[in-house]
Amino acid sequence: MIERVIILDDVDPVLFYGINNCNMQLVKNLFPKLRMVARGNVLKVIGDELETAAFEEKIRELIAYCQEHNTLNEEVIIEIVKNDVSHIGNAADDDVIIYSVGGKPITARSANQQKLVQAVRDNDLVFALGPAGSGKTYVAIALAVRALKHKEAKRIILSRPAVEAGEKLGFLPGDMKEKIDPYLQPLYDALQDMIPPAKLKEYMETNVIQIAPLAFMRGRTLGDAVIILDEAQNTTTHQMKMFLTRLGMNAKMIVTGDMTQIDLPERQTSGLVQAVSILSRVKGVGVVEFNKKDIVRHKLVQRIVEAYEQLDEKNKREREARKAEQEAEKEKVNQ
Repeated sequence: MIERVIILDDVDPVLFYGINNCNMQLVKNLFPKLRMVARGNVLKVIGDELETAAFEEKIRELIAYCQEHNTLNEEVIIEIVKNDVSHIGNAADDDVIIYSVGGKPITARSANQQKLVQAVRDNDLVFALGPAGSGKTYVAIALAVRALKHKEAKRIILSRPAVEAGEKLGFLPGDMKEKIDPYLQPLYDALQDMIPPAKLKEYMETNVIQIAPLAFMRGRTLGDAVIILDEAQNTTTHQMKMFLTRLGMNAKMIVTGDMTQIDLPERQTSGLVQAVSILSRVKGVGVVEFNKKDIVRHKLVQRIVEAYEQLDEKNKREREARKAEQEAEKEKVNQ
């Protein structure tokens, strides 16, 4: 009789064991000759050498499946243990970025989202520009989580400029984390969709996933990481230059923003506008432009964006007409 110890390093034990340990109970039934004890992320098995070796091999396969798909159920356990894995997954898996916490596949849902996936694969710096709801930030975070899961990156660094959208929030209570969390909540929302709660908490506590305001990036060199700057249209030119020059070895950087939602003071140039203008033709830099057809939120969001675009066009025409009238009056005065 020998004892083998298996550590569940890369999966959430709660997810792996199942509700009320139902997954582990099924595994015990499939290996009736073995004695198993599961405590936290440590799984011990006692029995014959060949039996325990076969058990460990199957548990490793289950761990890999759970890590990849963020789910584990009775059907999958039976198929893997019984070696009937012919219909687990399918060709469509090639289009899956990662699987959500509930096991739902997260894929590129539009042509431009697919372009973003390809651009990140081909470039170390990518600008994703487009309207609210086009999925640019969500896809960027999904790509970062995939890189972390596949050991292509050691950490994820998410940042946002702390700029209020037309409101003065005043002094916020609490420590630094509590003060900046309201600005970073959209990033937390996406992460919670993709990483089980216990694992996400562990990643946050060990700084595998770091979420910080842009001001805290100065002086850092960010290597072996996927770095995402969200809402970049609200950076100043100096902030953008500072952020872009943080890029270290074996790192990828994704910058997302919406040129139509700049909340900076008037007459202050957006760092995103300037950066895209300067860097769009630089080798190793990709630019993906989303449009209203890429919007994947409620159908009303697309109509809202279209309505505001029509208003902007109307205002632009009126400004141009007024300017033409003023120039015509000046010419008459000069004559």
